[in-house]
Amino acid sequence: MQTEIILAGFGGQGILFAGQLLAYAAMDAGREVTWIPSYGPEMRGGTANCTVIISEEEIGAPTVRNPKAALVFNLPSFDKYEPLVLPGGVLIANASLINRSFQRSDLTTVMLPANEIAEALGDKRMTNMVMLGALLQKLPVLSFAAVEKTLQDHLPSRHKHLLAMNFEALKRGAEFAERGVQTTIPNEQVTFNE
Repeated sequence: MQTEIILAGFGGQGILFAGQLLAYAAMDAGREVTWIPSYGPEMRGGTANCTVIISEEEIGAPTVRNPKAALVFNLPSFDKYEPLVLPGGVLIANASLINRSFQRSDLTTVMLPANEIAEALGDKRMTNMVMLGALLQKLPVLSFAAVEKTLQDHLPSRHKHLLAMNFEALKRGAEFAERGVQTTIPNEQVTFNE
């Protein structure tokens, strides 16, 4: 079985790191994996996305047209990837930067205020872990324990003091996705569908 995941948003949102974390966790679990980053020339604020493929068998090609899942951190990425996710797939979206609801009803979807959850934890850099926690709750391609162990093993030493906060961010994202909490964004009601 092969699972393709796209993570997309602006540079500086921790998208590439979240993708790397998934890839390392899959490798540590003995799976076949590819991680392909793509980003604009800007240091921060430009486009950034990555594709992660996790498989039990050898991966034929690292490119993905229609992923099984997508984590979208901003409106341009939401507009681009919502139509591309496979029917029956998973779409996790950041309500903090998206001002419209889902247009598809054939996906498992979660719209969560990831920026606000991260800021409530004390560090907006945790947004990527909040989003990743929601994904792992809805698409259990890897266990939380595996991702936490990989985070502990691969987080640069200068960031080790943030481990507990990263774990909490994963947990908060997962709890939000599990409860199916609804949140209001300007002029629309954001819903959770399954």
